[in-house]
Amino acid sequence: MEEKKEWYLEYEIKINRPGLLGDISSLLGMLSINIITINGIDQGSRGLLILSTKHQIERLALILQTMETINLVKLREPTLWDRLAVRHGRYIQRDADDKKTFRFIRDEIGLLVDFMSEIFKGEDHRLIGIRGMPRVGKTESVVAASVSANKRWLFVSSTLLKQTIRNNLIEGEYSDKYVYIIDGAVSIRRGNEKHWQLIREIMRLPAIKVIEHPDLFVANSEYRLEDFDYIIELRNEPGEEIIYNVDRQNLFSGNSIDGFDYK
Repeated sequence: MEEKKEWYLEYEIKINRPGLLGDISSLLGMLSINIITINGIDQGSRGLLILSTKHQIERLALILQTMETINLVKLREPTLWDRLAVRHGRYIQRDADDKKTFRFIRDEIGLLVDFMSEIFKGEDHRLIGIRGMPRVGKTESVVAASVSANKRWLFVSSTLLKQTIRNNLIEGEYSDKYVYIIDGAVSIRRGNEKHWQLIREIMRLPAIKVIEHPDLFVANSEYRLEDFDYIIELRNEPGEEIIYNVDRQNLFSGNSIDGFDYK
């Protein structure tokens, strides 16, 4: 007997009449397809995670394509984006030109945490950059995602509670069970050669690394934006500019970088 597996179904509502969802549910039931999760996806669309055999899915696709009330949009094995869309009711905004850049606003921190958590669950190398103005929730989101992914977090450099600059790790801290968090602005301002040797060590580890302020980080190191697997942008509201007005002449003598206070 063919084994059932998860599929993602998304359809656009063309004629929104009472009982439409009931009709779809009844159709799935008649085909012995189980509904796992259902949610509205943006405006005028619904997404479902379903459990079915490939043969049943092929029959379902033929029937849905004949229905005048809906337009079949997607019927496929679920991607990470599909699962998050069903869970949160919307797709993550992705940069049209740079496919590895994803955009969120502060009201979507729950979605952001879920997104990062799924990335963190991997046990191989992932380099993630996160952009955003001060106090928008960057570090807190990374910590929450680490907890959700059942991983420990380790601040290599940070200003979350107090200024943190690490020059070495103890034996148990070299592990793919950690998410290594590096504040690029703090590291370039306060980091000495030992600190940067540690960063280079960490960058070679098969583990998750998160760099806050990646643009400052790459501008003052041997690393490039091309080295990053994901770039996340977090804004207080849509359209907010993320700007670092760095005075390079006073970079290592003042007390702040564009509002980033390191006293």
